Amino acid sequence: MRNRTQFADGRPLEVICLGRLAVDLYAHQVGSPLEDVASFARYLGGSAGNTAFGAARLGLKSSMLTRVGDEQNGRFLVRELAREGCDVSHVRADPQRLTALAFLGLKDRDTFPLLFYRENCADMAIDESDVDPTHIGQSRALLISGTHLSAPTPLRASLRALELARAANVRTILDIDYRPVLWGLTGRGDGATRFVASEGVTAHLQRVLPLFDLLVGTEEEFLIAGGSTDLTAALRAVRRVTAATFVVKRGPLGCAVIDGDVPGHIDDAFNRRGIQVEVLNVLGAGDAFMAGFLRGWLRGEDYETCCDYANACGALVVSRHSCAPAMPTWTELQYFLAKAPRRPDRDQALSRLHRVTVPRQQWPEVFVFAFDHRAQFFEAALEAGADEARVPTLKKLLVKAVELTEADLGLQGRIGLLADDRYGQDALADATGRGWWIGRPVEVPGSNPLEFDQGLSIGSHLIAWPREHIVKCLVQFHPDDAVGNRLQQETQLHMLNEAVQASGHELLLEIIPPRNLPQEPDTVLRAMKRLYNIGIAPEWWKLEAMTESQWSAIDALIAARDPHCRGVVLLGLDASIETLRAGFAQARASRTCRGFAVGRTIFREPSRLWLRNEIGDAELITRVRDNFETLIRCWRDQRASAPAQAGHAERQAA
Repeated sequence: MRNRTQFADGRPLEVICLGRLAVDLYAHQVGSPLEDVASFARYLGGSAGNTAFGAARLGLKSSMLTRVGDEQNGRFLVRELAREGCDVSHVRADPQRLTALAFLGLKDRDTFPLLFYRENCADMAIDESDVDPTHIGQSRALLISGTHLSAPTPLRASLRALELARAANVRTILDIDYRPVLWGLTGRGDGATRFVASEGVTAHLQRVLPLFDLLVGTEEEFLIAGGSTDLTAALRAVRRVTAATFVVKRGPLGCAVIDGDVPGHIDDAFNRRGIQVEVLNVLGAGDAFMAGFLRGWLRGEDYETCCDYANACGALVVSRHSCAPAMPTWTELQYFLAKAPRRPDRDQALSRLHRVTVPRQQWPEVFVFAFDHRAQFFEAALEAGADEARVPTLKKLLVKAVELTEADLGLQGRIGLLADDRYGQDALADATGRGWWIGRPVEVPGSNPLEFDQGLSIGSHLIAWPREHIVKCLVQFHPDDAVGNRLQQETQLHMLNEAVQASGHELLLEIIPPRNLPQEPDTVLRAMKRLYNIGIAPEWWKLEAMTESQWSAIDALIAARDPHCRGVVLLGLDASIETLRAGFAQARASRTCRGFAVGRTIFREPSRLWLRNEIGDAELITRVRDNFETLIRCWRDQRASAPAQAGHAERQAA
């Protein structure tokens, strides 16, 4: 079927979503009644919010129109939308109300207890003053969430937005979004019931249906819109009041599109079958469906393509734990449509795409002050005759040095640190939340074969980490190591890789081949190849200084094996500043080397003097900063000279 919808050209936005924006709390314990759930994961939620999020992730220029509370949950939602590229300029922080919450349990594949906390919540307080005519006129389409038709204040805001949309040649969409509990038709604790007949709700909906160009809903939602328990009769009743295109979501059967007269049976309409997958959680699948359909509809694709996008997005989300974070990227969606795995959760390539193609903070260059050392600080304190308890204070002062360097050199989005949680827990707390690159070690220092500092259950340890922290693991890995030792190390690395996949943290692998084994020019390269061959592709590598030709080989390997790799940082190994300068020079033409992660070169001597009480806090910070900033200047000087050097080499070759 052709999509004949006409859209205005030259609009900066493609869809504005007006409606629910809330925090979803999903039970961690699958199989438990909601009463017995012990812990939850927090995600962005609310039908309109999910759709705006999913549409942005698929590459549409979406915008959110709603309210959130002027509090932590509201700021969380705004940040999550903005990270995906969704316009949040018209999300108002309401100082009088709190952000809505929804609790979800996952009892079994057919039972998803749902509890809404929406009493006088922020998004239902949106009123006509929130609706800006200029904003509405900047979009090609406006989507209204049906819940916002259920109360007088958001209804007036919705009607005002619809009036402005129709006057500005903006196409209008209704997500019927029927939750009986939100219309006061069930007990407040019954959020899971999807259908309760109500003549009042039907009459109310039918008064506004003529204002829409596209209606999207489940079979049950069209039953309430049409006021019948027979789907054909309900669809015909809806057709009598609107000429809109109908999109009927049919769960595992896929969906139907009716762009004209209603046939005698839904199966006689234009149907596209869904993709069969194992179901984990159905909540949010409809919002993913909507985002996928809009990706095609707003770009003028035919209805077959629109439905395929929609069905695939819904299938992906029902196979995953969350809703909004489970939404696919455009790259991921294309892969899924080509492969259609029945168990998306077990498809490693798909999981990898979902991990690496979502919007992430970019690090064009990164300057990392590494003071995650544990044994070295203990030994320094012992040598100085200082109390070991002073080391955490020392590490907090090192964070202060990073802060001052960032501010004075204007390095926002380019600065970072490596710190441990043995002596550096307070330092990590100070650093977190600043937008820094933050790495934390997990290995037992010096262990070979690799051991984890917190024992075998590395995954349970990562649960307590902030999501922004990067898991750093130093492994003394050599491709020609004794087979038994190498396999034991690889088993540990597999365990770590699975743990970070589950926790959502990025992984940095620091490769230092053991010194008692032969060191050939390609030893590190071959070590990396081996790890790629066994399915380990960390976001970051931390490597020793190499020659220009070795860096060229590393660049080629990463480009071929993992083009989504975040990059390489150069380690220091207590080298002098002059030695590091020479290493920077060799790496200046590398496309993958993003910067450095250096520690002892920066902190060794100032820390020794501070522990011996020969200098105070201010002098420690000054000396550390001098070393750190000298390295930053060295790096930038070498990078600045790289283009000229490359051009000279090309001329010489010619």
